[in-house]
Amino acid sequence: METAWRRIVLLASAALFSPLCVLAGPEAAGPWTVKVLVVRYFPLAPGGGRLDIRETSNVGDSLDAIVRRCDRITGETAAALEEGSRYHAYSDPASRPSLRYEVVDTLTRLEAEPRDPRKPKRPDYERILREAGVERWVMERGVREVWIWGYDSPALSPWESNMASRWGDVSNSDRDAGDLPVFAKTYTVFHYNYQRDTSEAVHDHLHQIEALLRSADPELMRRFEGTPGHWRAGNCHFPPNGRKDYDWDNLEPVLSDIEDWRPEGTGRLRPLNAARWGGDSLRWFLYWMQSIPGAGNGVSWRGRPLTNWWLQVGDYDRARSRGLGLVER
Repeated sequence: METAWRRIVLLASAALFSPLCVLAGPEAAGPWTVKVLVVRYFPLAPGGGRLDIRETSNVGDSLDAIVRRCDRITGETAAALEEGSRYHAYSDPASRPSLRYEVVDTLTRLEAEPRDPRKPKRPDYERILREAGVERWVMERGVREVWIWGYDSPALSPWESNMASRWGDVSNSDRDAGDLPVFAKTYTVFHYNYQRDTSEAVHDHLHQIEALLRSADPELMRRFEGTPGHWRAGNCHFPPNGRKDYDWDNLEPVLSDIEDWRPEGTGRLRPLNAARWGGDSLRWFLYWMQSIPGAGNGVSWRGRPLTNWWLQVGDYDRARSRGLGLVER
């Protein structure tokens, strides 16, 4: 896995310094830079050298070790998301990413995460973001995502993703319109658990991608995913041969058009099982993302070309303000 990750990081790094293709069309098709602010909460035990397991419930590592861990996973997650935005990169080595991620700053708090007074088992996102000066980061520095590093305990359960937008909250949360500061520009909060690893961090993003695409065009996204027992591309929890949640290592073969997906179902079918992604959750996530219609996808629906679907992640405000969905107007 470590070798595979070095390969992903190298690919993503090479992409950052290569001339990226900006496709023509009625609207630009990318690439988009997603600027990220990282906020980390490390509650310390007496003495200050280790995390307070009484607060985290499951992590008592040294502060140095947990900082290194969060730094590693942050870098790997950014690299994986860029790699995942390369349309059909599993069969087209020349495919370029539609997204690039840039961490603009990292803020560290040596304290416990504040609790929401209205929802005691949830973090107080309003306070976290106000204390981080999120308005300046979003409105002046162009931050589109805030990645919070914290913990998940019996007493505290964070949301995997949470959106603040004048267009409403499209996220994997309870979609409470009042739990985040809302500005003229949209941003999304991802809350990671440092007990887990890179696959789980990317998992949070897949659920957000699913939410965005389902909101943009429910019918087309339904055709992309398929339905239980009749999956096409599937989704975060279900590969095309999935029978239950998290069925990423299922070796039962099925005929799937995920690599030649067309809305009408006219693409080429091929036998597929978990061997295609090594039965590994993170490799499945990358494979699924690379099957999302991206730059130069050449796919049409009812006589109209599909857009680059990564626009919904890369520039949500532009997509909403100009009425850009998953099919060109």
